[in-house]
Amino acid sequence: MPQHTFDLAGHGPVTLDIRHLVIAGWAGRDRAAVDHHIAELAAIGVKPPSTVPTFYRVASQLLDTGSTVQVPGHDSSGEVECVLLASEAHGVLVGIGSDHTDRTVEAYDVTVSKQMCAKPVGRTLWKLSEVQGHWDQLVTRCWRTRDGVRALYQEGALAHLLPPAELMQKWNAADGLSAHTAMFCGTHAVIGELGWGEAFELELHDPVLNRSLHHHYATQALEIAR
Repeated sequence: MPQHTFDLAGHGPVTLDIRHLVIAGWAGRDRAAVDHHIAELAAIGVKPPSTVPTFYRVASQLLDTGSTVQVPGHDSSGEVECVLLASEAHGVLVGIGSDHTDRTVEAYDVTVSKQMCAKPVGRTLWKLSEVQGHWDQLVTRCWRTRDGVRALYQEGALAHLLPPAELMQKWNAADGLSAHTAMFCGTHAVIGELGWGEAFELELHDPVLNRSLHHHYATQALEIAR
């Protein structure tokens, strides 16, 4: 199974054996807003989820700490998300990642679209216990570079998304986030047009402790045989 070495801020390197990778979708706190978004997507052919939130299981090998991801064609894009990672020695840890998703495939099968692309994640983590008390004040941001122009693509406070304890309980009421599991925790709407970029820059900012997690990755489009 894939092993990844991270830098746990203030504690040094930690190696995690990630065997289960989960993507939490439809994870907003405002159910009316979530239902509105579901209706919007249904109108363009995206099948509504069977439950809210929905948890998509994808291959653990998709978790990627590198600086480049290879994707089929130009039909995918990133989504900045907090990532929870279960650690035996330090409890639940927090990172920043991107639920990079194929948008063409998403129109006919969301689960398959999640499986199509690597899931980039930054190499630096925090302990969840260090930020849980002011979780709602944390902010995620994403900048997309398209045609050489870098622009803000997503921004939002975590107060608009379900908190970690609720997500973990809904995923596994008995054990929460069990060992060897990583979970992406939902995202915010994009600013402007959804879609392809040559690169995505991710940030999780903590205004209380005045620190941030960052990750940057480029996309490499693979030729599609016709």
